[in-house]
Amino acid sequence: MDKQVLDFLSQLEKNNNREWFQQNKQQYNEAKAEMESFVASVITDLAKFDDSIKYVEAKDCMFRIFRDVRFAADKSPYKINMGAWISQAGRKSAGPGYYIHLQPGGSFLAAGVYMPEPDQLKKIRNEIYYNITEFKSILSEKKLRKNSVGLSDHDKGKMAPRDFPKDFPDIDLLKYKHYTLSQPLRDEMVASDHFQEIAVMTFKVMYPFNLFLKRALDV
Repeated sequence: MDKQVLDFLSQLEKNNNREWFQQNKQQYNEAKAEMESFVASVITDLAKFDDSIKYVEAKDCMFRIFRDVRFAADKSPYKINMGAWISQAGRKSAGPGYYIHLQPGGSFLAAGVYMPEPDQLKKIRNEIYYNITEFKSILSEKKLRKNSVGLSDHDKGKMAPRDFPKDFPDIDLLKYKHYTLSQPLRDEMVASDHFQEIAVMTFKVMYPFNLFLKRALDV
């Protein structure tokens, strides 16, 4: 990927105001176009092993750079990252997908289900509870462990979830409120000629995890 995306985001972080953004709108448009082109290429490669995203378009996967500041303490008008959620319904999908997050010093790749509705979360937990051996086998797969930091502990519950036995040996695996895997990226990886290859390979080893979640949610 061309380093102009990270370069633009780095400048935006230092000049997060509408006047600067308008003066550099062309630079933003070029960075956005580069990101959209990259996402489109990744979709093409992902569809070779996950045909559920075969017909999604890159523009429907990308998030807007404009922040909703109505209820935020931070009134900065723009996000300092570019992100895309690749799934069968694009960024609006509540099912399993693949996420690309580009941000200087904070880029990462992820897969899974983020912020599921309560009924979805219950279905995922049930699938794990009744198929715990399979789920643990997916998480312990050698290639996955090499290309992922594992389940995200973000917003993990402290207590055993309702309707599940507290003495379940793997109760900790049912306490997650989001079921996502992630892999951090160095800036030089993002700006390299091999970034697409890195992203596709990472998502491919995360694919069995997404398949498990698809089955849980029947999507």
